Amino acid sequence: MSLDLTTTELSIAVAAGIAGAGYIGFILLPATSAYARLWEKLAAGFLTLFILAALLGIGGALGLAIVYSYDRYA
Repeated sequence: MSLDLTTTELSIAVAAGIAGAGYIGFILLPATSAYARLWEKLAAGFLTLFILAALLGIGGALGLAIVYSYDRYA
């Protein structure tokens, strides 16, 4: 079984990996290491999901705006 990936699929996978590593390293780990009790760590980890959703939403909106207006300014 061979896995044929296009350049676009490979670049999306690499970008998702970098974004995931950045989320873990810059948002999740500092938030959970700031607390001592397990339930506080779990709550902080859960709340970082809202930050992740906001960042993905902003990135998606910017990307959509660029794609939508690309032919007008290109």
